[in-house]
Amino acid sequence: MIGPAPGVTGTAVVGVDVGGTFTDAALVHGGRVVTAKVPTTPGDQGEGVVAAVRAALGAAGLPPAALRRFTHGMTVGTNALLEGRVAPVALVATAGFGDVLELRRQDRAHLYRLSAAHPPPLVPPERVVEVRERCGPEGVLVPLAAEEVAACVRRVAALGVSAVAVCLLFGYAHPAHEQRLAQALRRHLPGVHVSASHEVLPAFREYERASTTAVDAALGPVLRAYLDRLGARTREAGLPEPEIMQSSGGLIDVAGAAANASRTVLSGPAGGVIGAARLAARDGAPRAITFDMGGTSCDVALVEGGVPARAPGTVIAGHPVHLPMLDVVTVSAGGGSVAWADSGGALRVGPHSAGARPGPAAYGHGGVEPTVTDADVVLGRLAGAGRLGGAITLDAGRARAAVGALAARLGMDLESCARGIVRVANAEMARAVRLVSVERGIDPRGATLVAFGGAGPLHACEVAEEVGADRVLAPAAAGVLAALGLVLAGRRHDLVQTVLLPVGGPVPVADALAPLRRRAEAALPGAPVAVAADCRYRGQGHALTVEWDPGTGDAGLVAAFHAAHARRYGADAPGRPVEAVSLRVSVEAPGEDVLPPAGGGHREVRGPAALPMAGATAWIPEGWSARVRADGAVEARRGAEGAAWTA
Repeated sequence: MIGPAPGVTGTAVVGVDVGGTFTDAALVHGGRVVTAKVPTTPGDQGEGVVAAVRAALGAAGLPPAALRRFTHGMTVGTNALLEGRVAPVALVATAGFGDVLELRRQDRAHLYRLSAAHPPPLVPPERVVEVRERCGPEGVLVPLAAEEVAACVRRVAALGVSAVAVCLLFGYAHPAHEQRLAQALRRHLPGVHVSASHEVLPAFREYERASTTAVDAALGPVLRAYLDRLGARTREAGLPEPEIMQSSGGLIDVAGAAANASRTVLSGPAGGVIGAARLAARDGAPRAITFDMGGTSCDVALVEGGVPARAPGTVIAGHPVHLPMLDVVTVSAGGGSVAWADSGGALRVGPHSAGARPGPAAYGHGGVEPTVTDADVVLGRLAGAGRLGGAITLDAGRARAAVGALAARLGMDLESCARGIVRVANAEMARAVRLVSVERGIDPRGATLVAFGGAGPLHACEVAEEVGADRVLAPAAAGVLAALGLVLAGRRHDLVQTVLLPVGGPVPVADALAPLRRRAEAALPGAPVAVAADCRYRGQGHALTVEWDPGTGDAGLVAAFHAAHARRYGADAPGRPVEAVSLRVSVEAPGEDVLPPAGGGHREVRGPAALPMAGATAWIPEGWSARVRADGAVEARRGAEGAAWTA
């Protein structure tokens, strides 16, 4: 476990996850888990975060001084990118290459929709500052003169921006020019956030590196302002400084998060994936698919052998972010997703959401549009839910009125319309499950769907049936598993460096790995180190990431790559030369170990039935059976009977 911060004597640990509708807290103390759920505060997420911590402390009967650690997952970065509320950024680029963000990869936004356009770049042309310098693969071609550095600082200062992204040609391999520019900008413009590509992403592919650096710069001031406000609130409340969840599924301190904002773009869903992966490992499920359905979206990820799948990057709001992260697919289907009729009279659901305010009509906060939650209320699936989040009493009359108005427009009866809303939402979520399984070459039929989030257990069985899976597991803390996952997560540090080395050549790949490994070990002394390499056959354009034990040398890396290529593409080429493109090193300290052992069942239920849970409701459809286990989890199987249950 991670030890307490200096001067901290508390024994409790709390994790707080911000969702679109609710902010959840899970507090662990003395072997028990206490949860709390409060409405999200969109104007300033920190207000709801502190309120959730206070609610959890109150439920546990503990003072703020009892907290040893405070972990936090957020959606600040993602929301800022999706809504375009980012800081004004300047881009410093090599002369002649200032249009890298505008040109992208010279591909179309949509293959068949010729009118579709890419979103505008984060840095418009008028805020691009080109500098006369040039590096090639072997080193400096055109030196960076002192007068160029001074001119760059003057031009950036004249733009009046809040942040600067510095991305020069071959800056990942030869960073000296970027270092000089970044140092000068930080020295002369102390109020301006500076992101340099050799610090953010020292990897090749010019557009992706520039885009990631620009995202880091654009989010830097936004995230710092949020963390400053949150820090002030936590100090006032007597709480420890929060640790922030990264997209990679590991925690980082506040200073590290503020300095590396791009590493938090998937902070929100990461906690849930870590919690579900740990649960799947404890449960002995060899393959699991995490299913996190909240108020505005559904996040899905693949877990093999208790280890969540990882990816080298993602695209958010049309902007590539190429950093180590959990491989999460998100679709706009949540409990608050609004149902509507398109111009052709077809029933649609989302992507618009009712959010936290006004929320679904059933919440009684002024919402009048029909949502997935309203459809669930109409169908009687939430009849026993009582008060949601401790503050919201469901109003079935308002839900029926909202769904009924849409039913009238579509010429349907009330119940058929509600069932249609649920089926459309389920189909969209099943698409996400197929994206992380079938489209990765994985058969979902043998997987366990780990359902959580406020609405996950309500829809998991039907989504599992859509993809052919026949087992669903909803943990006792399903409604707040993302918050509990933040408690389970440990500190993590990820490093990547492009090397472009022939495997088996004159320079052993392990020699190029040594500097990265030393940096990782210094970041988290004593924590386990994992190594991977992006490899390809010579002549290929893209690489596969393969885990590698450096002790096996280049021969071991070649063998691992051949095996990975065969698994992914069905064939390999043993006689073909292999190239190591980039090296990846991660170091992770273990988090808290608070999950109880998996328990046997003590109550069995046949569907259709609604099973109230803490912070959620599990819906068991017809043709499914479920048992409520001694550990509080609900395990459901399609067509299962008593003899089919396993511990």
